[in-house]
Amino acid sequence: MSKRTQKTGATARFGSRYGVSVRRRAGAAISKVKRAYTCPVCQYPKVKREASGIWGCKKCGHTFAGGVWEPFTRASDANNRIIRRGLEGATATDMAVIASQKAIEFERAQAEAEERGEEEE
Repeated sequence: MSKRTQKTGATARFGSRYGVSVRRRAGAAISKVKRAYTCPVCQYPKVKREASGIWGCKKCGHTFAGGVWEPFTRASDANNRIIRRGLEGATATDMAVIASQKAIEFERAQAEAEERGEEEE
């Protein structure tokens, strides 16, 4: 005998109410909240949501603030990159930009010095 119904996962409790697209989006959000994430301190996949925006590791007890649905958002990733650059120093790309700016400033200074020299003569 063939299977008559599909598995609906976390949204099975809604039954046939609210429409397919709403249940699908709700299922995606519920799966984000319920899955275990990797701890930034002990690197174990034991981070669970404690409250809205508060995440805690069940292994080492580290508690930190994050996004409502996921512990690490795009904004937090960008902030972590900025902090890391501040601690480690400039990257190769940053050094290239700084070098090109210094070269432009040097050339401008040389050109101004030559113009001043011509005016005095």
